[in-house]
Amino acid sequence: MLDNRGLRGNRGKFERGQRVTVNMTKGQAISLQKSDGGTLTAVRMGLGWQAAPRRGLFGSRTREIDLDASAVLFADKQPVDVVFFRHLVSDDGSVRHTGDNLVGGVGQGGDDEAILVDLARVPVHIDQIVFTVNSFTGQTFQEVQNAFCRLVDETNGQELARYTLDGGGNYTAQIMAKVHRVGQGWNMTALGSPANGRTFQDLMPAILPAL
Repeated sequence: MLDNRGLRGNRGKFERGQRVTVNMTKGQAISLQKSDGGTLTAVRMGLGWQAAPRRGLFGSRTREIDLDASAVLFADKQPVDVVFFRHLVSDDGSVRHTGDNLVGGVGQGGDDEAILVDLARVPVHIDQIVFTVNSFTGQTFQEVQNAFCRLVDETNGQELARYTLDGGGNYTAQIMAKVHRVGQGWNMTALGSPANGRTFQDLMPAILPAL
């Protein structure tokens, strides 16, 4: 697991035209405010992963792994909506899932699943959106490699921040990150909290402490 020694609470600011990706660590928060005082209006939270090869009697082999990305919308620490593969668009239309990927690694480093957030359309009572990933088929993260989530400015395709899960673990889910209101703008915080569960409902006990 990544640690957060000396980095918790660090802040960064995106500048217009900036091309450097912020490689986030667990607990790190970055502002989504632009240098001109404006804020990002539409972002994409991308998720990517690959199945780790396993050695057996007949050499290395891989097993397909179905990871699912979800976004849980909160108002005053109460869940009010969720976007996942069975509910692809939030009730207010501000958050949209691009669709389920059953195997991972299709993009070879690109996003295998993505959730689009139109920040300008998020209702004012929604103050946090938490992004999770869980193994629907029940494999642990010991069988996953190159897992990451990244934040992209959807208006121009620029990658703004990336959080990489280094190393596996004996758990089936991860509370990856959240975007949350700060004043008139938004921040993103990398959470990186391990959890267990096949669906977002199973993860609620692990999500609530991160709010």
